Formats: sequence, structure tokens, C-alpha cells
Amino acid sequence: MKVNGRSYRTVWMDKASVFMIDQTLLPFGFGIYEARSYTDSCTAIKEMVVRGAGAIGAAAGYAMAQAILEGAWEDARKTIESTRPTAQNLFYATERVYNAALLGGPAAAVLIAQRLADEDVECCKRIGVHGAALLKDGCRIGTHCNAGWLAFVDFGTALSPVYTAHRQGKKLFVYADETRPRGQGARLTAWELAQEGIPHSIIPDNACAYFLSRGEIDIMIVGADRIARNGDVANKIGTLEKAICAKEYGVPFYVAAPTSTIDVSCSTGEDIPIEERSMDEVLYQTGLAGNRLEHVLVCSPGSPAKNPAFDVTPAKHITGIITEQGIFSPENITAALSAK
Repeated sequence: MKVNGRSYRTVWMDKASVFMIDQTLLPFGFGIYEARSYTDSCTAIKEMVVRGAGAIGAAAGYAMAQAILEGAWEDARKTIESTRPTAQNLFYATERVYNAALLGGPAAAVLIAQRLADEDVECCKRIGVHGAALLKDGCRIGTHCNAGWLAFVDFGTALSPVYTAHRQGKKLFVYADETRPRGQGARLTAWELAQEGIPHSIIPDNACAYFLSRGEIDIMIVGADRIARNGDVANKIGTLEKAICAKEYGVPFYVAAPTSTIDVSCSTGEDIPIEERSMDEVLYQTGLAGNRLEHVLVCSPGSPAKNPAFDVTPAKHITGIITEQGIFSPENITAALSAK
């Protein structure tokens, strides 16, 4: 994807350093974070310098390769895998890089980490092609959080069909759900759509049902952080209520994700660990005041907060799952693995 006319990936490795678009600066600034060690990469994943299922996976794969280059193995793998425990792509990447290192040493680890990033790009391109067929000219799409190119190495999942259809010449409109508490929809999805020149509006988290009830959203497409064997999907907190509302008003609700997000060790969504993040993300907000970013308290002083980062949407609320292998019913999602 292009930023100010220059092509970027979200995360990449050069020699022993891992470079990432610093998503904590967006949309008010743009900068590149350099992680010189695997512990630096872990910090970036934990603090959401890099975030989103595919981008986390790629960063974790690179971090594992860095650890191998640094002579760290078991302890490093445990540290990397503890950074974002809900994201299946993270575990998928560390396992593949670790196993490659066992067979071929550091050079093999770096090679597989790079291959994982390249596979992520290719999968997202194919998701875009399959998903674009669902979007008719004039389609109005609702989405939640950010599952665009910033959430992956490139192209993204939920937004990849939008980008593909837009480049096919279809007229589209996107409702970008703000996605409290970190505002990934308002900050990141809206920024991406503006870069692509796609008409859109940011809406409050609690406004999606209103637009669905008025028939102003034709289709919902969201991403996924982990998919259980029965088709239950863990995604950013707030996804579940969007799916329930879409079903109530007869609007198709699709999940877009590569097959690497499927975790066959989880029989249902109840087996998926849910990350609990700091209450400060709920209590404080960061915004632009003049030319300066400020971090301010926006809630009742002294009140505590709960901050689950994800929820689980049951398969019964999902119309279909868009993968690089095609579109599958959630109950039949494991067929996408055998199609590879």
C-alpha cells in the first residue's frame, strides 16, 4: 500500500532489525519503529506499535528469527507468545520459525520468517478477490476495528475486498465503527480509506444498530484474531454485538481471515483465551491538541474499568468466512484447511 506516494509493508526485516509502521502515531503522524532485538519486537507487539492478526504474526515470526540469531530459544519463544495471547497467527508464526531453526539453524529461521510475511500478503490479495464478488456497485459496507493493510503485512482482510472492488471501479461507501477503547476504526481504518480515496464515515460504536435498522448498511465484514474448529470467531471487542444486530436486521455478516487464523486445537470459542488489557486504555484517550499529542483522563476520576480486548461471535451469527481458499460456511471452516 502507498503512504504519500511511497509503497510500504506494515512490518519487514532488514539484517537483524525488524521495522514496523508505528501505529501508535497514526493518524496524526507517521513514523517507522526499529526493533533491534527480539525483546524490542516483543515490546512493540505488546504495546501495539504493531497490531492486527497478520501483522502480529509476521512481527512474531521476525522476533523468533531475531531470537535465534541472538542465541535465544525456549525462553524467547515463551516471551514472544505471551505478548498477545488471543492472536492465533502469532503462535502459528513462532512455531514455524522455531521448527525451521531446529532443522536449518538461523539462516532457515530468517528465511521462513520472510516467507510467512510473503504468504500473508498473498493470502490477503486472494481474500480481496473472493470477497469483492460479494460487493455490488453502490454497496454500503459496515466494519469494526481495523482489518485493513495496517493489520496485516499488506492489503488486509476485511478491507481487502473493499480495496479490490474499488479498484475494479465499483462505487462503495464504508461505515467505519470507531472501536473503543483504542479507536482503531476511527484512527486507522478511516486513515487507510482516506489514503485509498474511498468514501466513508466514522460512526460511534453504539450507532451501528441504528444504521442497520434503517437499511443503510448492505453487508458487514470484519476480521478475526482466532477461529475455532466449529466456526466461532474471536475478534475485537464489540464484534459480537454487531453480529447480533446484523442478524436481527437480515444483513449478511462476513468474517475475513487467512486459514492461518484457524486454530483446530480450539473446539469452540469457549476454548479461546481472551486478553484483558490495561484499564488505562478505557480511562484515558490520546488526541491532537494544536500541534501536540495529549493523553487525558476522560472518565470519572478514581473509577476502575474492565477492558477485555476481544469477544467471541458464535458461528450461528456468521454468514460466511472469506479465506484465501474461498468463502466457507463457519460450520465447514476446517474444509478451508484441506483445500490448501
